Amino acid sequence: MRRPAVLLTLAAVLLLGAAFVVFATRPARTANATPPDAGVVEAAPVSTPDLPAVSSPAVGALFLDGAHYCTASVVHSDQGDVLLTAAHCIHDGEGGDYLTGVTFAPGYHDGVAPFGYWTVADELVAPGWSSSSDPDLDVGFATAHQTGAARSLESLVGANTLATGTAFEQAITLTGYPDDSEVPAVCRNTTSKQDTYQLKVDCAGFPTGTSGGPWVTSPDPKTRLGTVVGVIGGFEYGGDDPDTSYSSYFDTDVQALYRQTTARA
Repeated sequence: MRRPAVLLTLAAVLLLGAAFVVFATRPARTANATPPDAGVVEAAPVSTPDLPAVSSPAVGALFLDGAHYCTASVVHSDQGDVLLTAAHCIHDGEGGDYLTGVTFAPGYHDGVAPFGYWTVADELVAPGWSSSSDPDLDVGFATAHQTGAARSLESLVGANTLATGTAFEQAITLTGYPDDSEVPAVCRNTTSKQDTYQLKVDCAGFPTGTSGGPWVTSPDPKTRLGTVVGVIGGFEYGGDDPDTSYSSYFDTDVQALYRQTTARA
């Protein structure tokens, strides 16, 4: 089970180049459903600073009570402050509520937050997650804010494209922060279809803490920014084997959550 330890504790007591957004129609919930073709909506380019060697600074660690417990990434929005992660990283699921006091450290490594800590707000998950912990809807969005910041988060670190309705088989770069590591794990491999609403990828060394880590296709060699088609989560909260990870399939439910988030960001 990839579920972060901090959520299990809470449950026991009671969660550069040009950027653009890609959306497609949600497949019908049948065993034979296949992803439709995606369309593209372009946005203005963003600038990024020099990047650390390990991964894109648009990927970072989520912190609660002084410890990192999940992973999140910046996705493009006009406001420049939208985060993407797993639903179980920001909401307890059935019978639970949204987590409070969460912060985001983009580009975090070796105990250093090079862009500071950003307050996580406006958390949003699908009703199917909050009411029944539906693993097919283990995707969440939020916004990130920093008091006194002169620039938006996205203008500082860049952002990935969000895509829905894409193919089940794609070459991706997977990034996540293991609970017991101060640097992100990074892996490249090809995804496969777990079932109609789940993706799967074999990548060694992605244990608890990597939940919410983005699955990025076609990353730019310099900025390491690309198109995000999944996050570690879904089946078994992302998987009970650290060498195999899962993601809920990004369909129109994810598209709707993104649009809700950007409408109020």
